[in-house]
Amino acid sequence: MTLRTILSFLALLILARILGKKQLGQLTFFHYITGISIGSIASQIAAVAETPFLDGLISLIWWCFLTFIITIITLKSKKARVLFDDKPTIVIQNGLILESALKKNRLHMDELTMMLREQAVFSVQDIQFAILETDGKLSVLHKTPVQSATKQDVKADVTPPIYLPTEVISDGQLIVENLVELELTEDWLNKKLIKQNVQNIKDVYFAQVQTNGSLYISLKEKNNQSIP
Repeated sequence: MTLRTILSFLALLILARILGKKQLGQLTFFHYITGISIGSIASQIAAVAETPFLDGLISLIWWCFLTFIITIITLKSKKARVLFDDKPTIVIQNGLILESALKKNRLHMDELTMMLREQAVFSVQDIQFAILETDGKLSVLHKTPVQSATKQDVKADVTPPIYLPTEVISDGQLIVENLVELELTEDWLNKKLIKQNVQNIKDVYFAQVQTNGSLYISLKEKNNQSIP
């Protein structure tokens, strides 16, 4: 039984890597059902001794293969995407709730208002459009008068960032590949640390290069401080 469990786990891990990240990143109803089914087959192989291991493994591989094929088809065909994943639905337009759209998606007002509150929206009349996405999430476009001001609106500095915020030290360990990605050197990092009175990388719990090239440092608990 232990061997079956280990082999089932390894098979599921390999197949999950082949299928990619879409199961987690874009969990449409189809992918949700697929994920449950694959997990159920794997648990059946591992836990039910009466299930022939080879038959269960073949079933698991076939299910993942069909899922992979459908994913490829939906990448190439818009009609297939609509068939398997449906399409986004407008549920609020110009501050008006589209009751027919709610009924079509079997969504009631309590659910809609909850989803709006999750987007920090408490008044429907402030909404220009609200769209129910294929993964069940709600996208909201506010009406112009209540939209947040941008830097361009207030004529603030809109200089693009130099770097993407990136960690370069984690738990006292230097992350060399991230430094290389940012085209920075260990010498640059050491100078930044010394400038902030940090003598040893091992004293740093976390360090992150900021968008403007500065270095945020959080020391380990014995030092108990953060340095912006």
